Amino acid sequence: MPGQGAIGVAGGDAGTFRLDRGKTFPLPNPFLVMATQNPIEHEGVYPLPEAQRDRFLFKINVGYPSAEEEREIIYRMGVTPPQPKQILNTGDLVRLQGIAANNFVHHALVDYVVRVVFATRAPEQLGMNDVKSWIAFGASPRASLGIIAAARSLALVRGRDYVIPQDVIEVIPDVLRHRLVLTYDALADEITPEIIINRVLQTVALPQVNAVPQQGHSVPPVMQAAAAASGR
Repeated sequence: MPGQGAIGVAGGDAGTFRLDRGKTFPLPNPFLVMATQNPIEHEGVYPLPEAQRDRFLFKINVGYPSAEEEREIIYRMGVTPPQPKQILNTGDLVRLQGIAANNFVHHALVDYVVRVVFATRAPEQLGMNDVKSWIAFGASPRASLGIIAAARSLALVRGRDYVIPQDVIEVIPDVLRHRLVLTYDALADEITPEIIINRVLQTVALPQVNAVPQQGHSVPPVMQAAAAASGR
């Protein structure tokens, strides 16, 4: 039912969820919502509204398995699955989230992310008039926040405490894919979000920066100057 989906998606942001009768239940920390979307089956299925889709960090397309993967699936059929072994607890995960949130992001990369997201809202300002006819609504500020958060987490997974441009580039498609609302013309012409995202990434110049933190914080130069002046 669509109402149940709304409860789960809204709860991920608020830390609680509320039933129709007004009773509120706390959610554990960390809390994660994962949802599947079948591109074929539509009967009895209601698409999520744009505002609810926007609350998901990623949309990851899962295609058919490769021939090698499909053979492995067959070999594993009927075999007793291995027992999972716990390698960390929820407290460890929360601690890792805190570490990732403090990973350094150069202000030039922050500016780049903002320009990419703005390009989905006003592509004509960058000379992409054809892209303007494909997008009914561009990405919201949640997209900018999501790109930075995902890039910080990817940097942590790769053993760094700072974000490099490649981290940002790699997470952008998964963060933006479900946030672009396409026009009927785009759908009729079989324009996909991936086509639009690739055009934006080709158009918005990627900054060449020294991503290694110099002062340990992602602080714009103007704020650094103000802090230095106040300390004199």
